Amino acid sequence: MTERPPRKSARRKPLDPARRAAFDVLRAVSDRDAYANLALPALLNERGITGRDAAFATELAYGTLRIRGLLDAIIASAADRPADRIDPVLLDLLRVGAYQLLHTRVDAHAALSTTVDQAALEFDSIRAGFVNAVLRTISARDEQAWVAELAPDRAVDPVGHLAFVHAHPRWIAQAFTDALGVNAAELDALLDADNARPAVHLAARPGAVTAEEVAVAVDGTVGRYSPYAVYLPGGDPGRLEAVRDGQALVQDEGSQLVARALVLAELEGADGGRWMDLCAGPGGKTALLAALGATSGAHVTAIEPAPRRADLVEQNTRGLDVEVLRVDGREPPVEPGFDRVLVDAPCTGLGALRRRPEARWRRTSADVPQLAKLQRELLASAIHLTRPGGVVLYATCSPHLAETVGVVADALRRHPVTALDARPLFAPADQLGDGPYVQLWPHRHGTDAMFAAALRKLG
Repeated sequence: MTERPPRKSARRKPLDPARRAAFDVLRAVSDRDAYANLALPALLNERGITGRDAAFATELAYGTLRIRGLLDAIIASAADRPADRIDPVLLDLLRVGAYQLLHTRVDAHAALSTTVDQAALEFDSIRAGFVNAVLRTISARDEQAWVAELAPDRAVDPVGHLAFVHAHPRWIAQAFTDALGVNAAELDALLDADNARPAVHLAARPGAVTAEEVAVAVDGTVGRYSPYAVYLPGGDPGRLEAVRDGQALVQDEGSQLVARALVLAELEGADGGRWMDLCAGPGGKTALLAALGATSGAHVTAIEPAPRRADLVEQNTRGLDVEVLRVDGREPPVEPGFDRVLVDAPCTGLGALRRRPEARWRRTSADVPQLAKLQRELLASAIHLTRPGGVVLYATCSPHLAETVGVVADALRRHPVTALDARPLFAPADQLGDGPYVQLWPHRHGTDAMFAAALRKLG
């Protein structure tokens, strides 16, 4: 029996504020390539959505975006057509409705009726009927049953199976597998950690306040590895006095360890205090470097070509001995001879997918070669700018081998540098890999998946 489409009715109700906010964020991501972690807070503030409604909107928006690929596969099966052949607005509505049905405790009738009503308001009763039929089909099974039907056979394609189960593109799951190497059995735990809501980390500014003092002030806990790290229990860090007055910055503990490692690296010859952050935006690592160098009189030159990111560097380093240059890091107009140079290169960001819910579906494997080329050029520039005996620390927020060991291997072949064992520079963190490089992981360390290599320039 064919299900009859709902009729238009004056009683149709638009989405409530929380669902509407989540839907509008999905539309912004789909239509304008917006970043959800920027779009949603601004929208909630603009509309005065707070408390439980804000929490619900956040869960709907971020959760839907995070598992979009899995939802699209289920929607396509229920609709008996590929997801890319469904009107984009209807598809976003279906995603929000399907997420509620499969991933929340929202009453199934409420999830279905609110989505169908909005489809009728956005379009007409025919397409509202389509949404109704698809969501009713989806609601007939739980997520586990859908996964059992649609996921690749684990025995035949174990990586593809785990990628589907944990809502990751297969190419990303394969990149993680390659980077894990002999520890590839950890892929399940890694992908699961990638889907967990990350804790907010603060970095207490050295010389201004201790991590213990910040932890007391914000009701947080001191970090495990970085002496400056504080873990927040929740809430908006932008409302904290310690953040507003510049005594602490929001910064993943892995990023803190990267900046600290550059400062701890042993030089050949005296440290002249010429330090550089070659890819500085938005300035968190620059601020930590400058604060750590203040006791020895170090001066930090920060390179950032993007105007908005350069503004953030200036904002985040206010009061510190930092010079911001808005130039291309591949050929900056500065004299070589720096003692320490940090290259936290632009990358795919695969190490921070848990913080950017839509990023896993925005990136493709085709992005990697162009980024790796840029990374090689930036690292070559950093080596040129470093004095003999000085240290370059190359880092990426990606574990992809083409962006990590591949870039470093190219530098070791082409330039007068030697690799240092970076693992002692990240103590007390352990399980960092076989060396000489360091790889942090969300499932092991609770940090972003930062990679780091320390290189000394030869005379």
